[in-house]
Amino acid sequence: MRQRSLIAITAALAAGALTLTACGSRDDDGGSDSGNGDGGGTTVVIGVDAPLTGDLSALGLGIKNSVDLAAKTANKDNYVDGIKFEIEALDDQGQPSVGQQNATKLVANDDVLGVVGPLNSSVGESMQKVFDTAKLVEVSPANTNPALTQGVDWQKEKVRPYKSYFRTATTDAIQGPFAAQYVFNDSKKKKVFVIDDKKTYGAGLAATFTEEFKKLGGQVVGTEHINPDTKDFNAVATKVKNSGADVVYYGGEYPQAGPLSKQIKAAGAKIPVVGGDGIYSADFIKLAGASGTGDLATSVGAPVEELPSAKEFVANYKAGGYKEAYEAYGGYSYDSAWAIIEAVKKVVEDNDGKLPDDARAKVVDAMQNVSFDGVTGKVSFDKFGDATNKQLTVYAVENGAWKSVKSGTYTG
Repeated sequence: MRQRSLIAITAALAAGALTLTACGSRDDDGGSDSGNGDGGGTTVVIGVDAPLTGDLSALGLGIKNSVDLAAKTANKDNYVDGIKFEIEALDDQGQPSVGQQNATKLVANDDVLGVVGPLNSSVGESMQKVFDTAKLVEVSPANTNPALTQGVDWQKEKVRPYKSYFRTATTDAIQGPFAAQYVFNDSKKKKVFVIDDKKTYGAGLAATFTEEFKKLGGQVVGTEHINPDTKDFNAVATKVKNSGADVVYYGGEYPQAGPLSKQIKAAGAKIPVVGGDGIYSADFIKLAGASGTGDLATSVGAPVEELPSAKEFVANYKAGGYKEAYEAYGGYSYDSAWAIIEAVKKVVEDNDGKLPDDARAKVVDAMQNVSFDGVTGKVSFDKFGDATNKQLTVYAVENGAWKSVKSGTYTG
């Protein structure tokens, strides 16, 4: 049976409830055999760029493993006749300059017909032109900054900057306001202290949250920017305590969000910290400790209990022998890889069963019309390259695990 989709991260997996202990099939350089056992056919490489080491590696390895699973599934089912898929995974360390170097390396490999990644919007920003110049398709499972698909002036006029860039995750233009509506309407919080890490993702997310929260009638009682390279947030924690805020919104990622939450509580502000998908990780709970109970995160997609493919995916991922959980972007990574596989299939079928000389450009064109039922729902792209699926979920930390508390879409 063809398993063509993954599911969004489960609360159980995010909290580490399911431990996958066997080693995955991986080479030392980050590649994968992704084989179907016969070694025949034309090789097509799917590149992967993500932070495979460092603070964000939990998310990055989940991305890599999920793409690997998609490639192996396509090979096992001979989904594209005559084509064997492999992956080449590169570590960007969450750094834009490294991501740009990785993009150049992937472009230089003629067998690469598509790339999944990166995790960080700032890294994505550094890679787009390199891929677009080479007519190499890039599908991010995690970039959420609206400017990547709609241009820097997206709030005034939406203009798509790069034809080769797509994403399966929804954007901060939806995620930030969705969180604001939940905080104001459902949690009844009226005074927020807004903090961000000054990076593309964090600052953008905080801005869209703030705009919606104020529009709803909420009050911003303080703002602060932190240095993501430090873990000492006592000064900002004291400011939060003195502000009278009843909630904190943090635009950034879990390596900083966890300690920040812990130090805010220690300063005497017993209020929830709310963030986006960048903090929705089991590692946030580890870093925040017991004081993280009640903290909230929004994440892309529906909760696992609403997705019928959940049990099948967990079984397939576990059977794949990956020692790391697929984390928040597993489903989106698999769907991103499968979108590339579908585009390659279309190009091959349109060229009498073989790859044309201009395969990269043809794959970019084919991607615009890709449509299939994936783990994250219906996978297809609008005229900007954005996912047409706008589903989001709010999760809360309860009993040491993430638990879904509300799903829906932003109604602006």
